[in-house]
Amino acid sequence: MKVLIVLTYYRPHVSGLTIYVERLARGLAKRGHQVTVMTSRYDRSLPLEEEQDGVRVVRVPVAFRVSKGVIMPTFGFVATRLVREHDVVSLHLPQFDAAGVAARARVMGKPSTLTYHCDLKLPPGLFNRFVNLVVHGMNHLAGLLADRVVAYTRDFATHSPYLSRFAHKVEVIPPPVELPPASPEEVEAFARRYGLDGSGPVIGMAARLAAEKGVEVLLDALPRILEEYPTARVLFAGQYRNVLGEEAYARRLAPLFERYKDRWTFLGVLSPKEMAAFYPNLDVIVVPSLNSTESFGLVQVEAMLCGTPSIASDLPGVRQPVLQTGMGEVVPIGDSQALAEAILRVVNNRQRYIRPREEIAARWNTDRTAVGYEALFERLLQKETSR
Repeated sequence: MKVLIVLTYYRPHVSGLTIYVERLARGLAKRGHQVTVMTSRYDRSLPLEEEQDGVRVVRVPVAFRVSKGVIMPTFGFVATRLVREHDVVSLHLPQFDAAGVAARARVMGKPSTLTYHCDLKLPPGLFNRFVNLVVHGMNHLAGLLADRVVAYTRDFATHSPYLSRFAHKVEVIPPPVELPPASPEEVEAFARRYGLDGSGPVIGMAARLAAEKGVEVLLDALPRILEEYPTARVLFAGQYRNVLGEEAYARRLAPLFERYKDRWTFLGVLSPKEMAAFYPNLDVIVVPSLNSTESFGLVQVEAMLCGTPSIASDLPGVRQPVLQTGMGEVVPIGDSQALAEAILRVVNNRQRYIRPREEIAARWNTDRTAVGYEALFERLLQKETSR
């Protein structure tokens, strides 16, 4: 089967969406399918075309940016060629250009699926409100044109204003989660590198420094935590400098980071191997996201695979890893006091929250996700053939 996957940003850009698609693409390629990823050349130093782990990556040149979006004048031409070359099309939203690709797939008789990862919510401002309206309109059109719409969880699908419009098309496929093994020596080396001496609990967060991630909720929870554990540490894994569109947010939080500079450590973007050593060094990971731009939080499951409980916001989808496994707690959105108390409960009673790794891995893994998409594509192709 020839599968075309389309999204705006792909690796080396790091986000939950890009990680999901990278794992899906590799998983499908591993199962013997010919996979092409069509994406933007958001960084001019990236090649226009290359192969990564058996996946062909085609990047379309970017003329300029509009907020977090990119304008690609040759996108339509490349999309027409690639849709014609492939059997099925897998679109990943939010994506302004998805409707155009879905229309091409429909005209050419190629089945298309649309995976809705999260809502798009740009920072306040008149221009961003206009951009939001345009993107929402294009997303709606893409949903109308796509044959099926994929969601991570039934929880998010039920509560999402977007997905509820297409309830008759929605199929739930669990997201791909994978983590390379880390030896005890690698875990210990990570602890030495960052001075983790066991004197206090270690709280982890893995995200971009972005407004929707709720970083300030954790910062505001720190006084209560430090009151009980003065030597507690926070390790923040992920991009924290020059995050696209988040410069003002970083400036607003800068005084708090300075206040807690002895307790808060930015690790930067870690490799998968480094993440595998990061999670076991945590007493708990937190996902204090504030809105539906977060729909699951893959890092929760990665941490659970390493025996680390999670504390998540009570957001549709985001709460599901904890609710399905019992491996953590769910707290009200934006409530720093509740977050602090939940962290203390988990730290003080950690063994109550631990579940076997095998139980977590059986629920979420890349092969299960790839098999789900493969079965969906095959059903759509059979339906198209019968026509």
